[in-house]
Amino acid sequence: MTEQPHDAVPTAEKEPPAPLRRFRRDRRHKTLGGVCAGLGRHCDMDPVIFRIGLSVLAVTGGVGLIFYGFAWLFVPYDDEDENEFRKLLTGRVDGPGLAAIVTALVGCGVFLSMLNNGGALTFAAVLALLLAGAGYWSQQRRTADPDPVAAQAVADAPPEAQAPPVSPAPSWWRDPIVKDGTYVGGTGYFWGPAGSEDLAAERAGAHRTAAGRRPAAPPRPPGPRGIGALTFLAALVAGAIGTGASWESRTFSASLQTGLACALGVFGLGIAISAFRGRTGAGSIVLAVITAGLLAASAALPSNISTEWVRTDWTPASAADVRPHYELGSGVGTLDLSKVDVAAGETLATHVEVGAGRAKVVLPKNDTVKLRIEVGVGDVRLPGDASDDVDVQPDIEKTVTLEPPAGTKASGGVLELNLEVGLGQAEVSRAA
Repeated sequence: MTEQPHDAVPTAEKEPPAPLRRFRRDRRHKTLGGVCAGLGRHCDMDPVIFRIGLSVLAVTGGVGLIFYGFAWLFVPYDDEDENEFRKLLTGRVDGPGLAAIVTALVGCGVFLSMLNNGGALTFAAVLALLLAGAGYWSQQRRTADPDPVAAQAVADAPPEAQAPPVSPAPSWWRDPIVKDGTYVGGTGYFWGPAGSEDLAAERAGAHRTAAGRRPAAPPRPPGPRGIGALTFLAALVAGAIGTGASWESRTFSASLQTGLACALGVFGLGIAISAFRGRTGAGSIVLAVITAGLLAASAALPSNISTEWVRTDWTPASAADVRPHYELGSGVGTLDLSKVDVAAGETLATHVEVGAGRAKVVLPKNDTVKLRIEVGVGDVRLPGDASDDVDVQPDIEKTVTLEPPAGTKASGGVLELNLEVGLGQAEVSRAA
């Protein structure tokens, strides 16, 4: 008889490794996509805390919508191994996957529109860190050292009886989608691989009765009603209302962002509703993506463009009447400095800013001018340019010094002019 070594540890006394906890969406307690319910179960917290926190983050910078959309898209349910993104890649396009994409797109649009609001983004970052810290603390506080007596009892217990194996779920393209044990037709998705419905019908036809006759199929329930047209009309109305309500009180870019954000919100709400109550097609998704792109582009427009097109002439009678700053939102602004005479040895500085339109400056004929021009998108015309063609270019910056014309007696004074145009043309000429 051989003796067991003293340093050998019985197999029953070995502590089983702790199961790996993974974040999964909760199907049973979900409100929309099950993300907050899954976070509450994973972190051992009330899901209402995450619902309130992500709602605040969605309003104050769009971070909540971005997180929720991507979690909805890439995190599977607790009883599944396949997420919505993988379903989309394999051609199974359904409502939850589309709603997740639109939620993330809406969040990205809101985030881009809030880039200039540092206070809101700072608040969102602090709140996100607080939520993450609270979840981590709640998850770690329940982790304790295992009880050795309980661990030994578990190790010595006989193995539990295993349930008989169950047949796997039907394949989405080999077998028909069934709900109550009968074939209802279709694959259950908005669109998918070609021939999937024919293959499902062929497999269903193989089930014959003993007499060789096909069993009577139950009546096919009516499909969900399409709401794509209603969503598009509601988005148009929401965009028009949002733009019209802010047209008089805000700048052009801010008013446009308000209207586009309202339209994008309606698209996202319509697609989310269609995931459970109706049906929408790819057109709504394309329109939502286009609207999000327009919202991002509108955030890059100059913030001083007004909604009213005006023509303004500034004509100072002397150097003392020249203001340090002239500004126009949208329109044509003309600064006539032909009557201004800068005294010898002195320097006069002024700044002209036009959001969108045309900025015209008439320089004194006897003064030296130090000119600095910035145009976001547009054209620049200087004295002596022979061509009348308009050459539109982005990000134009020019710094030149214009001496008095030949044959003209210089006054000895210097005029410093800064000319800034966001979108349009900057034109500089000499007084005759």
